[in-house]
Amino acid sequence: MTRRLLEPTPLVGQLERRLFLRQTLSLGALTLMTGCDISDQDSVQKVLHAMSWWNDRAQAFLFRREALAPTYPESDVVHDFRYNAFYPVTDAPQLSAADYRLHLSGLIADKRAWTVEQISALPQDSQITRHVCVEGWSMIGKWSGPRLGDFLRRIGADLTAKYVGFQCADGYTGSLDMASALHLQTIMAVKFADDPLPAKFGYPFKIRVPTKLGYKNPKWVTTIFVTNRFPGGFWEERGYNWFGGS
Repeated sequence: MTRRLLEPTPLVGQLERRLFLRQTLSLGALTLMTGCDISDQDSVQKVLHAMSWWNDRAQAFLFRREALAPTYPESDVVHDFRYNAFYPVTDAPQLSAADYRLHLSGLIADKRAWTVEQISALPQDSQITRHVCVEGWSMIGKWSGPRLGDFLRRIGADLTAKYVGFQCADGYTGSLDMASALHLQTIMAVKFADDPLPAKFGYPFKIRVPTKLGYKNPKWVTTIFVTNRFPGGFWEERGYNWFGGS
């Protein structure tokens, strides 16, 4: 199932509620700091892109693979977990276990496709962690599934490569730096609250990255690829910071 995505727009056009939550400086502050005329779209765009570039690299520098996101007790799990996507829940992909295949590409030695049964049979970790959305809300959920790092090793991914990218059944795209992909808490979540992952949360699995904001946790993943070329992502192409640390 594919969907026509929104056309990319300039960063200034994306300075809505979500983007204000992710930018550390307002347009007014940027104007004062840089002397840019706010009507000069090209100048403002360049400043915003430079700020985003700097923020990504600062977060990457501070990131430590051994530093874990906080975990919580079972009593804190929100079972009526919030659905979140850029379209209504009624439009969420409904993928069939019989037909589903996870495709692999890029710098990977074994590119054989994986079935739902094969993915679910892998050793699994469970975590009770907080999902933090760029919109300003958060919820604690229990997620279980194979570690993404273990899966990458199993398929012979080049772990010296820079990026791991994802393509999804709804047309969404996302990517992680390799260090974040190998983090011990980054998993291919096949369960929520000990039950099979519901369709609205990304069945057959979503990438759960508790060290990142919600938009860095792609759902309904159909392709994983490893690359040294910067892959970007759906929201990143619309103004969000790429590193997206929480």
